[in-house]
Amino acid sequence: MNKLATTLALGLVFSASAAEPALVQTDFNANFARYFEKVASDEMQGRAPATEGEKRTVAYLESEFKRLGLTAYKDGSYRQAVPVVQIDPVSVSSMTLTGDKTAASLVYKTDMMAWSTRMVPEINVENSEMVFAGYGIVAPEYNWNDYKDLDVKGKTVVVLVNDPGFATQDPELFTGNAMTYYGRWTYKYEEAARQGAAMLLIVHETEAASYGWNVVAGTSPIRFELADANKNMHKAQVEGWLSLDAAERLFAANGSSLKQMKAKALKPDFKAIPLNAKASIRIKNNLREIDSNNVIGFIPGSKKPDEAVIYMAHWDHFGLDFSRSDDKIFNGAQDNAGGIAGLLALAEKFKQGPAPERSIAFVAVTAEERGLLGSRWYAEHPLFPVNKTVAGINMDIMNVYGPMRDVMVFGYGSSELEPILGKYAKAQNRYIAPEPTPQDGFYYRSDHFNLAKKGVPMLYARGGIDSVEHGKDWGLAQRKNYVSDYYHKVNDEFDPNWDLRGSQQDLFLFYQVGLEVANSQSWPNWLPGKEFKAIRDQSLQH
Repeated sequence: MNKLATTLALGLVFSASAAEPALVQTDFNANFARYFEKVASDEMQGRAPATEGEKRTVAYLESEFKRLGLTAYKDGSYRQAVPVVQIDPVSVSSMTLTGDKTAASLVYKTDMMAWSTRMVPEINVENSEMVFAGYGIVAPEYNWNDYKDLDVKGKTVVVLVNDPGFATQDPELFTGNAMTYYGRWTYKYEEAARQGAAMLLIVHETEAASYGWNVVAGTSPIRFELADANKNMHKAQVEGWLSLDAAERLFAANGSSLKQMKAKALKPDFKAIPLNAKASIRIKNNLREIDSNNVIGFIPGSKKPDEAVIYMAHWDHFGLDFSRSDDKIFNGAQDNAGGIAGLLALAEKFKQGPAPERSIAFVAVTAEERGLLGSRWYAEHPLFPVNKTVAGINMDIMNVYGPMRDVMVFGYGSSELEPILGKYAKAQNRYIAPEPTPQDGFYYRSDHFNLAKKGVPMLYARGGIDSVEHGKDWGLAQRKNYVSDYYHKVNDEFDPNWDLRGSQQDLFLFYQVGLEVANSQSWPNWLPGKEFKAIRDQSLQH
């Protein structure tokens, strides 16, 4: 059964009634706006990790968790230390390609992007044999293995961006237009490292990547990683991208083209293709280890305190930019002071009633904007083991545009949490629907993803685009305007004129879903065929 058929069979899509019903549940927590404004204020200095802004933000969250009566994370403290390393590439050479048919020098930022997240001052890859490995995917649930019978130890692997479903738009292949985990560039680097590759280069295509080469090459080259005990030596030596033009030249030297290579990569009997070239590159890094913190509190369950439902939001943003002559503070109001305000509002609501049967954890994570690092650290060092974490809800950017008929679900059609959400949405005269751009893979670009990778069913949703008062075109315009004019910009500031009734409705939904799961005997799972279901099934056996 394909994705659309599965979701329709579960009854996840509801239609709004013809006569406009009265709005309900728009008053979840009167303190929500106050929390929102406080976290987004200039006082927090943009909430960058390991700055004065972090000190103020973490202190505020600790004081609120304590005031609300949440149980502290550990030994009376709400802080979970997160070790982070800043990796500044001070020197990246051109990439030289040598071979009988290939002789080229690929220029950094023009033809290729390359970096290393290993915690060493210098990386030197010399004469690494190059091979084309299709999409670089090993996905048993889709009967797909681009590394079958292929030894890439010490080699440079070239792969395509996104996944075969997007390439073909075939809803029966992977999930069609909607990106899977296997289409994310982060997965491709992880898989190449597992296979022992020295270097992994992804061929950039704007449509398939969902952003242009300027995003790949034009943003800061500074990387942030968790400061792993093994100095991240489990990672590939080099990760990077090839520009479309550079890839075409590489394939042409082998008597082929990108179009032909893509066609071969989609064949069921695809075998990796040697590129008859060897790659060399040298990277020098400055390393700076920094300390940051997740902030965690919880309500112990009344009957099953060892089992938990988790609510998550990231507190960090981009801090201060002293090079600006005007506004220097990245307040990060929508992204993600709103999510943290929702976390506090939910904690307050849960504390006002009797403790649920299962524990409820509230996790404010750091370094989301640096690569989902705080949530990754939490997933690897959880308060509740992942096989005891029943489900979770992530809040990243809340709706500030008023009541919406739709509840936009990222990764739509993924887990058994969605029918529960749909039930409560219907009680609000609303319906749940996919995000407008599932091909962009937003489900894999926020903090819940790190717990999903461990098998925990995670819900990521918010008020969508079907405005009760203004319609879909208006709602879509607000979303586009935010992305183009406010997202990751200094003018993402709290506005007291925002209509937060939609966020209040969403908070009711998140509360009701979490409360139902916490008071039940059920263990919501991923839907059949989803990429995290096998991991979940295995974890629950222990």
